[in-house]
Amino acid sequence: MKKVTLLALAGVMALSLTACSQKPAEQPKTSDEPKTADVNTEADVIVLGAGGAGMAAAITAKENGASVLVLEKMPMVGGNTLISGAEMAAPGNWLQEKEGIEDSVDLFYEDIMKGGDNIADPEVVRVLAENALSAAEWLRDDVHVQFEDNMLFFGGHSVKRSLVPLNASGVEPIQKLKAKCDELGIEIQTDTPATKLIQDEAGKVIGVEAQHDGQTLTYTAHNGVIIATGGFGSNLEMRKQYNPMMDEKILSTNSVGSTGDGITMAEAIGAKLVDMEWIQTYPTCDAETGRLLYVGDVRLDGRAILVNLEGKRFVEELERRDVISKAVTETTDGFSYLFWDEASMVASGVREQHQNEYDDLIERGMLVKADTIEEAAAHFGIDAENLKATVAKYNEYCEKGKDEEFNKRGDLIAFGEGPYYIMKSIPAIHHTMGGIKINPEAQVVNVEGNVIENLYAAGEVTGGIHGTNRLGSDAIADIMVFGRIAGANAAANK
Repeated sequence: MKKVTLLALAGVMALSLTACSQKPAEQPKTSDEPKTADVNTEADVIVLGAGGAGMAAAITAKENGASVLVLEKMPMVGGNTLISGAEMAAPGNWLQEKEGIEDSVDLFYEDIMKGGDNIADPEVVRVLAENALSAAEWLRDDVHVQFEDNMLFFGGHSVKRSLVPLNASGVEPIQKLKAKCDELGIEIQTDTPATKLIQDEAGKVIGVEAQHDGQTLTYTAHNGVIIATGGFGSNLEMRKQYNPMMDEKILSTNSVGSTGDGITMAEAIGAKLVDMEWIQTYPTCDAETGRLLYVGDVRLDGRAILVNLEGKRFVEELERRDVISKAVTETTDGFSYLFWDEASMVASGVREQHQNEYDDLIERGMLVKADTIEEAAAHFGIDAENLKATVAKYNEYCEKGKDEEFNKRGDLIAFGEGPYYIMKSIPAIHHTMGGIKINPEAQVVNVEGNVIENLYAAGEVTGGIHGTNRLGSDAIADIMVFGRIAGANAAANK
């Protein structure tokens, strides 16, 4: 778990998100402010959760003519999207066209299915693949999210297709989504955790109960409720319930708000849960805190290798996250060591984009910069002679244009002169693939296979989309595609 570190990070980001501040929760109360009894408790569409999926759903519902109210249990918006890199897979995107990269909806669909061992719902995955590009264009053109002029190649994908937001941070899309909500007059009530879904006698969802300002209030939804409350990566007991291996010994990258509340509420009214045992770890996280390490994105730029304490490569650097994570756990000390050179550091831009993280890693000794390979290896006790031999062999593969050891995909770029860098990392819980079952229309399905009327879900709270393993950058595509579908369908549900 990130615990205190994550809370500190969220606090720093909250201060930087002036566009994301929420007046009812963050402004001091005055005698002129409305009492609890005056709080707005009804709308056509009520969205639970103000992360990426929730705000995408809210904006789309509003743009389709519905009145919208968003309930967020945390004191700030953003959820896991805020603390992610927010890269977004989109086949056929504008940067692929610029670089001449051939891609297709079918290839993306096949990558998602194969990446999750073909157990995902093919109909839902097809919808994701077909709508990812339009969702990215919507973010760019309607929400005004800025994207960098480069892409990343995440493990398990067949081609480079992952768009990178400004500064490779979830701050950019969350700021812009919140600004769009403000522009459209969408009300977001923070510090308001929903606790119960309300149904009428026929089983139709007509509202929710939520805690607000110390009281339990009933919120009425005329058209529908959209659950976008995220996964359960920060709920230790829930993790152990579905996968005992994901216990307290494993750190987490997740927001402290990712506790599975929406899953629990939906299950209480008969919603079907799927794939709950599949919990993903991200392979290269902070060895002390578990948080995501964005300096390590040099790996996704194809410019680094992973080695073990013996100084040898042990896995393809662009393999699936679960495959790399498993390989790391089987190393001598349970850590991986990411190696790269100065040319790779400059070309990737990760130091400039994540200077604070870089400085912190250096200060804590989790990242070393040294003039020679021997000096860098000595910092972590890595076998220097083996590491030098590994680098030489890798450079030979680069000259041949083929990685004869692990068949690494993407461009092979040889290492040059120092300084050299080595970063120590460990796998940490990152994404829960399981959750509420939805159909292609983002409607929640019950245990009998029927739609629960007026109830929708989007984002990490859902299951059946990524199978056993989610490929990197597919989550942002997922939350935007199904957030928009849920919002549009709830708005139309007159």
